[in-house]
Amino acid sequence: MQAPDNLLADWQDKALCLQAEIKKVILGLDESIEKLIIALFARGHVLLEGNVGVGKTTLLRAVARTLGGAYERIEGTIDLMPNDLIYHTYIDETGKPRVDPGPLLKHGEQLSVFFFNEVNRARPQVHSLLLRVMAERSVSAFSLEHRFPYLYVFADRNRVEKEETFEIPSAARDRFLMELHVAIPDDLTVKTGLIFDPRFHNADSLINTLKEEVVPYRSIETIAHLIQEYVKATPTLKRYALDLWQATHTPQDFDIRLDGVNTQELIAAGASTRGMSMLVRAARVRAWLKGRDYLVPEDLQHLFHEVIGHRIFLTPIYELQRERLVRELTRAILNRVCAP
Repeated sequence: MQAPDNLLADWQDKALCLQAEIKKVILGLDESIEKLIIALFARGHVLLEGNVGVGKTTLLRAVARTLGGAYERIEGTIDLMPNDLIYHTYIDETGKPRVDPGPLLKHGEQLSVFFFNEVNRARPQVHSLLLRVMAERSVSAFSLEHRFPYLYVFADRNRVEKEETFEIPSAARDRFLMELHVAIPDDLTVKTGLIFDPRFHNADSLINTLKEEVVPYRSIETIAHLIQEYVKATPTLKRYALDLWQATHTPQDFDIRLDGVNTQELIAAGASTRGMSMLVRAARVRAWLKGRDYLVPEDLQHLFHEVIGHRIFLTPIYELQRERLVRELTRAILNRVCAP
């Protein structure tokens, strides 16, 4: 039996190889790729934010291929119903009705990546089913309990068109480990390559150049548990994390000020207990990837906005400015809360 330290060192190499493999076909999104890798080893789901055509789907297909297991995608539409995720009904060539497994059940336990595109176009009933799948990695169908022990749920929210959309409820958003913003790269060389290099014009052939199952996806759960046991936090670091948490509830106590905002009336609800535990969980993965067995403030800071930002709920008067204010707030919290 391999010692835990040696096993984690071997898996660190595998994780870095996975990251490098994805970077071969996804240009200019290094930080998003790094945080996706962290989410994988923290066993968390991810909500992707970004405009149309910036590479979100290609990124997830690359993750699915290099991770192994089965990949399924569904489009959020106004007429999508919960049952559409579970089964598919149709009339076969003989004129008889047929029922086949839907995208969630088609691959059984082999399903590792489920991508819900434009999740805010789906009705609240669909969000409720998705919430259970994310929380329990299981679903009930045909009088049976179907489990997905290796599943990751990724979703994309349409930020441009608001017609016929439904806001994702707070309970569902809290189940996403991270909200990652995917944007067009700033680097001019990268932009030129994406536009003019023919290999980026065919996503199918591009994804097929990647190695399959760079990491054995069935083993990630075990490794994820070992990482959490392996990476320690000092009492001082724990105090810092608690101060960050408190600042999401009462920013005025830390003299946090935002232009044109009354911080005493800004927050409807701060980060949840689950949210802060997920921040620590993700931070431990980052520490492990950096070759450390202990947390430092930078681990929490690096992931703070992506893990905590969508768990801070603003009062109605400020909610319409949410995207700007939450970014400014998380930045101000990191600037004002004293790090050890």
